[in-house]
Amino acid sequence: MKEFSSERAMSFTESVIRDMTRVCLKHQGINLAQGFPDFPAPAEIKEAAIRAIRADANQYAITWGTPALRQAIAEKFVRYNGVAMDPEKEITVCCGSTECMIASLMAIVNPGEEVIVFEPFYENYGPDTILCGARPRFITLHEPGWHFDEQELTRTFNNNTKAIVINTPNNPTGKVFSREELQFIANLCLKWGVVAVTDEIYEHILYDGTRHISIASLPGMRHQTITINSISKTYSLTGWRVGWAIAAKRLTASIRKVHDFLTVGAAHPLQEAAAAALRMEPSYYQTLAEEYGERRDFLLKVLEDVGFRVYRPGGAYYIMTDVGHFDFKDDVDCAFYLVEKIGVATVPGSCFYSRPERGMTKVRFAFPKKMETLQQAAERLKKFKPHLPICF
Repeated sequence: MKEFSSERAMSFTESVIRDMTRVCLKHQGINLAQGFPDFPAPAEIKEAAIRAIRADANQYAITWGTPALRQAIAEKFVRYNGVAMDPEKEITVCCGSTECMIASLMAIVNPGEEVIVFEPFYENYGPDTILCGARPRFITLHEPGWHFDEQELTRTFNNNTKAIVINTPNNPTGKVFSREELQFIANLCLKWGVVAVTDEIYEHILYDGTRHISIASLPGMRHQTITINSISKTYSLTGWRVGWAIAAKRLTASIRKVHDFLTVGAAHPLQEAAAAALRMEPSYYQTLAEEYGERRDFLLKVLEDVGFRVYRPGGAYYIMTDVGHFDFKDDVDCAFYLVEKIGVATVPGSCFYSRPERGMTKVRFAFPKKMETLQQAAERLKKFKPHLPICF
């Protein structure tokens, strides 16, 4: 009988992260798996969306984004990242950063070409590369500092390399790539004619004085970078699905064509509200980082007290932990024990690696939650008995 599923679709699984949310709901657990807040988005942004709906901004917007939003994106990018871009020709608004990534890769990568991806990675990057018909080449970030081997990265670049995917601050590790690391990557991109596709959705969630650097701001990289961002994380609006890709004109022209036939466009009234969000006062971002810093420190101590080996994140809102010293068969065993027996959902680390065995001792916690939620999770985690044999 003819196989109806394509080889591409059969070469990767459904999202493990979103599957853990479904498992969490089944067991009425506390969701520290999927990275979405359980607290309200800023009231002024919600009111802006309501005003836009009442003003009948309810039909198709311009395919690549409303003028107001593209102008706001350009203003914010030069203000915080130091790079001036043309909102008419160098910005594409998509349905979240997820669509930005697949649209960008499909716009620049040909079947058979190679895309470099750092691992552990956000789980979409591998399938995105496969859907483009490309070959992913994975470069390991080594704990505890999540550094990459410069010689290994240098050897990976070749004439068939088309793009490198960078996520900074990083999900799942919380790594923030330094200027020196990004300059090293940029030099290789410039040498080999490779496009840097950089996911920067956690750019304002930073700790311990860490600074976010956009690789597009480095010498020579403005015309060789696609910078992806969205309103999801910074403004606690993960369900709105409004993101954007910033790139030079020749790259943007291709991205816009792919985007047009993938989704036509993002929700019109939400784009109008997103424009208002991007004009928030600088104090908003400072408070955002401070409040997430408090959550991070609280959960780090809870996990350490329970016995987890933790990796202190420099940005984003995740904590990677090592559970190899516990009496679990693997990371999946540990994650299901936590949600079924303890009532706290996490993500098994193997889903962040090209070779699952590399993540079989790791579990990721997400902390974009109210402090009350984290306190409830802490009470449940006190029941965690990691050294007992696991019997199901």
